[in-house]
Amino acid sequence: MSTRLTYTSGDLGAETDAAFEEALEAARSSEAAAHPHLIGGEEVAEGQVFERRDPARTEQVASRAHEAGAQLVARAVEAARAAAPGWAATEYGERCRLLRAVADGIGARHMELAALASLETGKSRTESILEVQEAIDLIEAYAGHMEENEGYTAPLNSFVDGERNVDVLRPYGVFGVIAPFNFPVALSIGMASSALIAGNTVVFKPSEESPSTGAGLAEIVQAAGLPPGVFNLVHGGPDTGRALVDAAVDGIAFTGSAEVGREIARRMQDGPYARPALTEMGGKNPAIVTASADLDAAAEGVARSAFGLSGQKCSACSRAIVVDSVHDEFVEKLAARAAELALGDPSDPGAFVGPVINEGGVERYERAVAAARREGRVAAGGGTPDLPGHYVEPTVVADLPHGHQLERDELFLPFVTVTRVGSFDEALAEANAPVYGLTAGIFTGDEAEKERFLAEIEAGVVYVNRRAGATTGAWPGTQTFCGWKSSGSTGKGGLGAWYLPQFMREQSRTIVE
Repeated sequence: MSTRLTYTSGDLGAETDAAFEEALEAARSSEAAAHPHLIGGEEVAEGQVFERRDPARTEQVASRAHEAGAQLVARAVEAARAAAPGWAATEYGERCRLLRAVADGIGARHMELAALASLETGKSRTESILEVQEAIDLIEAYAGHMEENEGYTAPLNSFVDGERNVDVLRPYGVFGVIAPFNFPVALSIGMASSALIAGNTVVFKPSEESPSTGAGLAEIVQAAGLPPGVFNLVHGGPDTGRALVDAAVDGIAFTGSAEVGREIARRMQDGPYARPALTEMGGKNPAIVTASADLDAAAEGVARSAFGLSGQKCSACSRAIVVDSVHDEFVEKLAARAAELALGDPSDPGAFVGPVINEGGVERYERAVAAARREGRVAAGGGTPDLPGHYVEPTVVADLPHGHQLERDELFLPFVTVTRVGSFDEALAEANAPVYGLTAGIFTGDEAEKERFLAEIEAGVVYVNRRAGATTGAWPGTQTFCGWKSSGSTGKGGLGAWYLPQFMREQSRTIVE
């Protein structure tokens, strides 16, 4: 077994720490000029300028960009449409080569991209640095899948002399890619590179919370030598995203909330024919803790998954479901873990928990804490520290009524509920109760409980006794990332072998020689 640096393994080291701090300081001190769009290989500085504040130091502007309206989005789609035939006709090996050049470009600007992601989202150095590595690994994984499957061309049987039958997967044409703020490098690249390797052209909309990170990726893609119009970028918020969905695209890849993702899927079903909507959405991810569990491992695993990236991961552990006999001891251990976690600026090497993304996140946190105090018990956290950013304390809540909305709704905050149950049967039922089904974990020393969990849990990514992260930490080639129920729309997820083919459609060819 080889060991490498991922979200759950390895250490950064002093040299990496120093390089990150230098890059972050450079990003913070640089002038925040307004980023243009990239359309047909040309920079287009049109549209109203919006700005993004540094969530760790809200008095500072982190980035600015021009916002694309519907007409500008349509221009980008037209540019992608014009480039689509040539890109689809490009040999898959050449497409893979060009995307690997993108991966090399990302690697050459690793610390710069990590610093931009940290500046705009407030994520810790560890999360930021590893996210950039994940983006590189995603390109390699998807290029590898394309090559291993020989461009997804396979011979079929023939029972007629002189007749040749072939099954091929063909690109759709133009894909819109709508990325989230929380992994502005990895998730952007994961969706966009898949579409491109499959032979589609792309119109990419980064999150309005991370325009500089998106612009940096566009620079790298352009420098790698992709033909003009193959990769286009439009900046903006929800209105820009809606314009892209409503434009003449052939498919959408989206990562974000279930509410928005399901609306996109509905819109893509409208019109003269249905078009693919590949949506990875939210989660209300449980960790079951049984009577036979190692409670120290469980408390550490839940804390890491609940509070890493300030709980702003679709895979974050937001619910611990604990059998009655160990409930009180587990709450005590988890509360102690939460209280120990360092909260602070990403420039602080000791900080584990950074700010939440914006003022809306702080307000959502305050409402959740108020509800928890009224109807349950706040065992740890519950406050907003006096720091110059959007900081909230890692929070543990217990003794809520069963089925409370705080145990059902995705909050995207460093906020975890602990639910007391009387049996393992109750624990499984409670774990499966929300509409989401993204990730889930269990801590148990009982083999029968482990097997029942694996057989009955309704989630696409599951972990057993994982101290490094109860529900988080998926990595290309190590885990796949498929959302069930309201957490996904296709039954196949990113990181794995079944993701790339979703960006293509099947064609059977019978040729008489």
